[in-house]
Amino acid sequence: MTTGRPITQPLSEVELTRVRADFPLLARTVRDGRPLVYLDSGATSQKPRVVLDAEREFYERHNAAVHRGAHQLAEEATDAFEGARHRVATFLGADAGEVVFTKNGTEGLNLLAYAFSNAAAPGALDGVDEDWARRLRLGPGDEVVVTEMEHHANLVPWQELCRRTGATLRWVGVTDDGELEDPRAVVGERTKVVALTHVSNVLGTLNDLGPTSPVLAAARAVGALVVVDACQSAPHLDITALTAPDSGVDALVFTGHKTLGPSGVGVLWARRELLEAMPPFLTGGSMIEIVRMEGSTWAPPPAKFEAGVPMAAQAVGLAAGLDYLTDLGLDRVAEHDQELMRHTLQVLSARPWVRVLGPADPARRVGCVAFVVDGVHPHDVGQVLDDSGVAVRTGHHCAWPLHRRLRVPASTRVSFGVYTTPQEIDTFAEALDRVPEIFGMGVSA
Repeated sequence: MTTGRPITQPLSEVELTRVRADFPLLARTVRDGRPLVYLDSGATSQKPRVVLDAEREFYERHNAAVHRGAHQLAEEATDAFEGARHRVATFLGADAGEVVFTKNGTEGLNLLAYAFSNAAAPGALDGVDEDWARRLRLGPGDEVVVTEMEHHANLVPWQELCRRTGATLRWVGVTDDGELEDPRAVVGERTKVVALTHVSNVLGTLNDLGPTSPVLAAARAVGALVVVDACQSAPHLDITALTAPDSGVDALVFTGHKTLGPSGVGVLWARRELLEAMPPFLTGGSMIEIVRMEGSTWAPPPAKFEAGVPMAAQAVGLAAGLDYLTDLGLDRVAEHDQELMRHTLQVLSARPWVRVLGPADPARRVGCVAFVVDGVHPHDVGQVLDDSGVAVRTGHHCAWPLHRRLRVPASTRVSFGVYTTPQEIDTFAEALDRVPEIFGMGVSA
C-alpha cells in the first residue's frame, strides 16, 4: 500500500563532504596527528563558519546594548537581536512573541519551575485569569510528574519546586529496553505539571509526543501543563509539530550549543497565554513597564523574562545555526541521523561483548547510542577510543537515576551531528576492537 509520502534521501557522500568543509574544527588532528573523529555532538555540537561569522560580524559591526540607546549601533543591534528571535520562531513554527532567549536549556527549565514557585507569593498573580492562576499555583496535595530517563536539568528544578511548595514529585518509569512505562499509572487528578524529554540524552529513545501520545493524552485529561525538553531532538528533527495549537505541549526548551549555535544562549518557547500568566523569574532592567520606589510592573512577554542586557551576538549566531539546519532540510537531517543510527547499531551488534542500552529498533532512537562493555569501566573504554582520536562521552551523562534503573554505574555514549559520516562510525568500531585485547577479555574482536 502506498502512503503518498515522499521518500527522503539522506545526505549523499558529496553533500557530507561539503558540510564537513563548513566546520573548521573537524579538520584538526588530535593525539599525535590522528584525524579527529568527533562523536560527542550530544554534549555540544561543532559550529559551521556561518555561525562563527555571524557572531563575529555582530561584534565587529553592530555591537551595542539592544533595546537601549537611540544611536544607529543600538538600532542595528536591536534589529539583529529581534531578527534572530523571528528566525528562531520560524524554526519552531511559532510566533516570535512566544520565544524567550535564555542562557541555555537548563535556565529555561529553571525559569518555568521558578515561575510556578513564584506564583505562590502574595500578589504574584494579581490580574491573572483565575483558571490560569489555579493551574500555576502549587502546594501540598499537588503533583509534578517527570520520567525516570530525564537529564538532571529536567529533574532537579522540579525536585526543588516540590521542596519549596510542598507538592509531590512522581515519575513515569522506564522499561528494561529503554521505553517509558504507562503514564496513566502516574498522571492523575492531582497532577499540575508533566515534564519530560522528547529524546533521551542517554538512550536516544524518541518519546511519542504525537497525536496518539499516551503521555499527552493523560496530561490533557487532567488539565496538566506539559513541558518538553527538546535539547536532544532539536538538532535532528523537525519539532514544529510540538508548537502547533493542538499539540498538547505548553512549553519546550532547547539549547544553542547543541544545535550548531554558540554557547551561552538557549530558547524557551511557551504559549502566549502561559507567558502572560507566569510571574517573572529574574527582575531588573529591560523586563519592566513602570518603576516607582513603591513598586514596579512588568513588560509584556517575551521581554518580561529577559532581564538585563541579553546575549545578542549569541542569539544571532544561534539563528544562523538553525538556518543552516533548515537549509539542509530537516527531513534530510533526520534521515541522515537514522542512517547513522542503523549503521552504529549494526556494528555494535556484531560485537557480542558490547551491550547497547535502549531500544533495539533504530526507528525508536535519535541522535545517540550508549553502551557498556561488561567488565571494563566506561572511562577506560573512552580512553582507548580517545587514544585513537575518537571523541565520545563517558559517565552517567547527567542522568544518574536512569543509570541506576538500568543497573549500570555509567556508560559510553556515541552521539551524532549533521557532519558525522558512516566512515567515522567504522573508525570508532575499529578503535573499539582494541578494548578486548587491552583488557584481556578473552574474546575475539
